[in-house]
Amino acid sequence: MRAQCVICDQVDRIDSHSLLAKQMRKKRKMSYLCDECNERITDKTNKRKQSNDFTFYKTDEFDDYI
Repeated sequence: MRAQCVICDQVDRIDSHSLLAKQMRKKRKMSYLCDECNERITDKTNKRKQSNDFTFYKTDEFDDYI
């Protein structure tokens, strides 16, 4: 299966039977990032988390509307 990176438009070949390929076929809106772009974004996000400028909103509470 061929997948195109959303950021750099690089076309990569991924195994058709891999979990990523199955998820991309099932969820059409799922975007693909190549390994280089994914690593770059991960590094920048981790740097922002370590600085004081980043606010991470994570809630452990669940709202029940039943």
